[in-house]
Amino acid sequence: MSIHTNLINAIGHFIRMDEAEQSFVSSLFVSREYQKNDYFLREGQVCREAGFIEKGLIRYHSIKDSGEDVTLDFGKENEFTCNYESFLDHSPSQRSIQCIEPTEILAISYENLQLIYSKVKEGEKFGRLICEYLYLQAIKKVSSFYGDQPEQRYLHFINSYPDLQQRIPQYYISSFVGVKPPSLSRIRKRLSM
Repeated sequence: MSIHTNLINAIGHFIRMDEAEQSFVSSLFVSREYQKNDYFLREGQVCREAGFIEKGLIRYHSIKDSGEDVTLDFGKENEFTCNYESFLDHSPSQRSIQCIEPTEILAISYENLQLIYSKVKEGEKFGRLICEYLYLQAIKKVSSFYGDQPEQRYLHFINSYPDLQQRIPQYYISSFVGVKPPSLSRIRKRLSM
């Protein structure tokens, strides 16, 4: 049984695990490969797995009533991915998770995540800390969406994802910032002066 080192290191930011626990946790994850434009989760499906991105890049998006495709966020290597609301209460997802590069994800089912909580010494602590982390991230995103101007949101994007600008198509970035591509070009030009 191989240990998923990056995954174990990521969980290790939240809790301590001995070698047996590391092996146990690694055994609960299944490796999945996706091509560019494949979906980890489609809007309307119930999210039955949480994932850890080993390689690649994803975007979270939804389709508005008007038919507009809106990019909500991105995820990259060594980050967890999931629609946690759907995952926790088994409701249909209100957003999709799409791979924008060939992507490798280590996936864990809801039931196996419960095993981490119950069988790993600090498993419940991990559950609490990851929920607190996700809650803070969600509050920051909502505050930015409703309170920041597009230029501030673009600066936040650059600070959050300094290494991703060349990997993400500009129309996804402009959608995330909340402007049309020509407006994003003007913002970038202003900021480069």
